[in-house]
Amino acid sequence: MSEVPLTYHISSAVIATLPRATDSVLLELAAMENVEIHAHAGGKIVLVIEGTSTGMMGDCLSRISLLDGVISANMVFEHVETEGAHTDDRRTDAA
Repeated sequence: MSEVPLTYHISSAVIATLPRATDSVLLELAAMENVEIHAHAGGKIVLVIEGTSTGMMGDCLSRISLLDGVISANMVFEHVETEGAHTDDRRTDAA
């Protein structure tokens, strides 16, 4: 029986906050597992969420959107890596 390869999901998100709540939202995000804050300015926070499924990403983003002071939480990009998958760095498109 062959094992199902494990997948890793990496997503970036932008969080908009009420200006008075940005600091408290930053503290709550910093305490969340699998969340890494990359930048913040003007009530906007850029972060990365990591997990093993798209559902895990969605659940985390939903929890973030429910934090007091959050106006919106939007996923910008999601990338999936499969454990053991071979990648070929050679370009095949006409640049």
